[in-house]
Amino acid sequence: MADAGNKESATIGGDEFTNTELENNKNNTMVQEGSTLLRRMEISVAEAEKRTGKNTVNMQEIFTVYLIETRSIDAITEGHNPAPDSLWRRYSEFEILRNYLLVTYPFIVVPPLPEKRAEFVWHKLSADNMDPDFVERRRVGLENFLLRVASHSVLSNDKILYHFLTEEHRWKEVVYETGFQAKADSRIKALSATFRVKNPDKRFTEMKHYSDELQSLTSQLLRVRARVADRLYGVYKVHGNYGRVFSEWSALEKEMGDGLQSAGHHMDAYAASVDDILEEEEHYADQLKEYLFYAEALRAVCRKHELTQYELETASSDLISKKQQREELATGVFNSIQLYRYPKGQ
Repeated sequence: MADAGNKESATIGGDEFTNTELENNKNNTMVQEGSTLLRRMEISVAEAEKRTGKNTVNMQEIFTVYLIETRSIDAITEGHNPAPDSLWRRYSEFEILRNYLLVTYPFIVVPPLPEKRAEFVWHKLSADNMDPDFVERRRVGLENFLLRVASHSVLSNDKILYHFLTEEHRWKEVVYETGFQAKADSRIKALSATFRVKNPDKRFTEMKHYSDELQSLTSQLLRVRARVADRLYGVYKVHGNYGRVFSEWSALEKEMGDGLQSAGHHMDAYAASVDDILEEEEHYADQLKEYLFYAEALRAVCRKHELTQYELETASSDLISKKQQREELATGVFNSIQLYRYPKGQ
């Protein structure tokens, strides 16, 4: 009979992991205690480039790729200044990396990615994901994502992350070999099921309420800001029309011509000033969006904990039920033996 101890497994989020699989985090880690990847490597997303290619259904599409540059810090400290290693990645590959990290490290708040398509836009902003300003903001967001992951004591030492930064062509094969997709699918199905935890952890409940409230208030603030920006932009630009009227009027007046011309210039300057004001606001809005996305990342951790807690309670309930059945079975067998030994009437 095989040793049952070698077959022990754990079920988390609807997935069953053997002892070997539970060691995957350690095996996928370049174990260096007290060290992060950012201390050993410079990382930047230097530029974005628009390209044309064929998608999975063999249709032509336009997409954006981002240039990731890395350079060893050891070489820099030794006085050398080597050229950085570089490779190109699509946004979808960043999504694969983050999904892998979410599945592999469900107990960590994984840094969020910037938005794939512009949200909370107002009149002047383009919702097109190929808009140069949007692509530039997303480039900065992707760089921040890599820097945050590379500075995390656990995430930064994952080998898949290192492959993402250094292996342009074989990275997808390596990450898919981990089988994270199957675990992610079953995890999503489990999370979509309705379940209730009988004894929720107060700390996680409070954290979930906090993240829900933060996400709700931040999204409301961003929506209101977009509406206000629309109205403010309209008010300022109306003054541009006034400026044109004053300039045309000045040509008809002899005594008041200079004054009207000056007033027209002031109106034009006032109308143009809104662009700088709203551009500065947009930087703050981008930071608020990061809070919004972090709130969602925090909620994901809370949901995973809730699911694990639910499965633990279900397993405990099943164990109690099995013990009762065993006791009832043992009692029933004992009664049968007693009846066999001492038939009725003796």
